[in-house]
Amino acid sequence: MFRFFLRPLLALLLTLGALVGASPAWAAVTITFWSHEFGNSFPHAFFTLRGVPDAGGDPVDANYGFTAKAVTPAILMGTVPGRLDVSKPTYIAGSDAQFSVVLTDAQYAAVLKLIAAWDDKTGDGHYNLNTRNCIHFVKEAARIAGLTGLDQPKLMKKPRSYLQAVAAANPGAIVPVKLHGKAYLASLPPLTATPVVVAPGPGGPATVVNPATPASAALPTPAASTAVVQPLPAPAPRR
Repeated sequence: MFRFFLRPLLALLLTLGALVGASPAWAAVTITFWSHEFGNSFPHAFFTLRGVPDAGGDPVDANYGFTAKAVTPAILMGTVPGRLDVSKPTYIAGSDAQFSVVLTDAQYAAVLKLIAAWDDKTGDGHYNLNTRNCIHFVKEAARIAGLTGLDQPKLMKKPRSYLQAVAAANPGAIVPVKLHGKAYLASLPPLTATPVVVAPGPGGPATVVNPATPASAALPTPAASTAVVQPLPAPAPRR
């Protein structure tokens, strides 16, 4: 019952933080969906993960997208090798934060599993401009976050329009952001680790695990589907 009221409250705090600047750090991991329009690269969609799991542990601050390994005419012809894409801070600052969703730990674990499934090193990394591009990747993350109205076939090559359509289809489930990256990043509060409280065993007291425990270690993510939450090597050019 407590969590039923907690989620809307966290969403409200996120909205206020975006509007008035720094605010106290909150529990739970928030996924924010971003778009990047034409500029020094092609349009792109990606998401950020930020916060501390409800179970406690290290703060999470990472971003993930999906792209072709090489931007060549081959991407217009069919399936090509793809890879996870981690954007540099300057790229994020030049992008647009569209909306956010506060995740449960189970949803966060499922997003990590999704990341591993699309990673060419741990899963299937094939890229197809028509059926498996960056928008399809964020679409699956949005599905895990509990959003609906995700099937937008005419918008699957238009990151900003796609995310705006999803936001419009989920007015009560998302926190609108609609800020340029530099302004949104400046509004975010600092992250603080929280301890993990372990339930007592027979005849024993509850214990508190070191707050430095990695966030991913506190989640029920299968070993075969583990994905790191730290930034990966600098990305190659996007599609």
